[in-house]
Amino acid sequence: MVRATVGTLIEVGRGRRSPESIIGLIESGTSSDAGESVPAHALFLNKVEY
Repeated sequence: MVRATVGTLIEVGRGRRSPESIIGLIESGTSSDAGESVPAHALFLNKVEY
């Protein structure tokens, strides 16, 4: 899911999606409407806070 989220945010940055579309994607809970997933290399969990 993180890879799809990052891919979608890249699309927003490139002007292919509106920032408002992110809210709908999060609320829908499905990754099928998200952008293309970024490659997994160099993507890692750095920190978790509660």
